[in-house]
Amino acid sequence: PVVKEEAPAPEESVNAEELDADHAAVYNFLSGLMQHMGVAAVITMTDKEDGGINVELSGKGMGAVIGRRGETLDAIQHLTNYAVNRGRDERLHISVDAEAYRAKREDALVRLAEKMAAKAIKYKRSMALEPMNSYERHVIHAALQDYEGVTTSSIGSEPNRRVVVSYEKPTQDGGDSKPTSREWA
Repeated sequence: PVVKEEAPAPEESVNAEELDADHAAVYNFLSGLMQHMGVAAVITMTDKEDGGINVELSGKGMGAVIGRRGETLDAIQHLTNYAVNRGRDERLHISVDAEAYRAKREDALVRLAEKMAAKAIKYKRSMALEPMNSYERHVIHAALQDYEGVTTSSIGSEPNRRVVVSYEKPTQDGGDSKPTSREWA
């Protein structure tokens, strides 16, 4: 089911009979959090095929919800999963996004990866990217896994772990020069 509600004002309440227990728990937690943040967000929930819930937040003030490089959004998702799953036997995976930020960020990361791969090949040297979280590093590695002429690896330790895109000399035998294993996170 798709649920679309404005974050209620303190005197309003959501009709719990309209939502099942999982959706009600997600909605109640997020609407309370948005109130505390001073953000009037529209909360839209859709069911995922694996049984989880996708949540899309929209409205004014989403910059505060997203935060720098999505860090606040990641924290909101983490807190929502913790609050809803606390004391449960079966874990419910909840994905939280705001104004389609995650898809836009993924597209930007793929473009960045391809740009850095082209630079690594042009200058025949390794290119280090800015520090990223594990999901963003995974996007970079996946985008370049079949890119001819470069390899990727991660270096450093959290929170300064980053991807390095390295130039790979072409092999003389014409065979596949890609390594069989990679460091993904």
